[in-house]
Amino acid sequence: MRLSDFNYALPPGLIAQRPLPERDASRLLFLDRNTGGVARRSVRDLPSLRRPGDLLVMNDTRVLPARLYGMTPRGGRVEILLLEEAGATAWWAWLKPGRRARVGAAVSLPDGVTARVQEREPEGRVLLAFDGSLPVREILERYGRTPLPPYIKRAAAGGGREEDPEDRERYQTVYAREDGAIAAPTAGLHFTEGMLEAVRARGVALAFLTLHVGVGTFRPVRVEEIERHRMDPERFRIPEATARAVKEARGRGGRVVAVGTTTVRALESAADEGGAPRAGGGEATLFITPGYRFRVVDALLTNFHLPSSTLLMLVSAFAGRDWVLAAYREATAARYRFYSYGDAMLIL
Repeated sequence: MRLSDFNYALPPGLIAQRPLPERDASRLLFLDRNTGGVARRSVRDLPSLRRPGDLLVMNDTRVLPARLYGMTPRGGRVEILLLEEAGATAWWAWLKPGRRARVGAAVSLPDGVTARVQEREPEGRVLLAFDGSLPVREILERYGRTPLPPYIKRAAAGGGREEDPEDRERYQTVYAREDGAIAAPTAGLHFTEGMLEAVRARGVALAFLTLHVGVGTFRPVRVEEIERHRMDPERFRIPEATARAVKEARGRGGRVVAVGTTTVRALESAADEGGAPRAGGGEATLFITPGYRFRVVDALLTNFHLPSSTLLMLVSAFAGRDWVLAAYREATAARYRFYSYGDAMLIL
């Protein structure tokens, strides 16, 4: 298939710039694969759309405050986005502007910490070595900012992007517990503790896995023939309890409902031929496009995704490209809110 097959028009005003006051106040576009129907619902309807015996699987990764700002020896401002830990004092990162990322370049951070470029990869990723009295994790907790996506545009007076105080909480699921992501698994942002309890009361089981969302999820597809695109690896771990819960749900005739595309990629990456995920860790490099045969996931809750993105291709593989793009047109006409802080879609 071609990249242009997954394009759609979106007015910029529909890109959500801030979360709604309440997590579960978002709208929900419900796609019923049994009837081919599309209905406008509310996220608060999610518990009633589950059947007793279903299993809800969620990604419990926690977003790091991975964006830092520092200075060069000549006073130039540098933005650092930490991507992946590479040792006790080393991280892979992106630097902005890129010309500051030459090997040997140093960036001064608060509390006397220095980050120095040790390596540079052809696509621009650099290996930073940190030197100072504070561990990198403590630097992040003290001075790091929430790594909001670039389509959230809030210009800050001092440069960079503005972070609202609420972003530390709201760009994080209520069940986040495993540090390591640079972006939120956004379908999970709609859940409150009360909604999770309502789901359990409905007779639906909950299970968790971890996939640390990284650049692979968001790297643009730059080739017209999408089969030539390669996903960057993202680390995941599936607990034994979750693998067992999937088998038990299958045994009682329940549906495996994935909360978010990252959950789909972890479950399908670990799937055996019998349709059950293997417990343990690994790296997800699976690129799911139309024609893929899903082995684990029966239903999907997801947000609305960027045009021509790998995420939109995954959703199109799950429900059919034409139907998904028609639903996106309906959501656009109804002025649904798009992307990370936006509304949701449920495909059953």
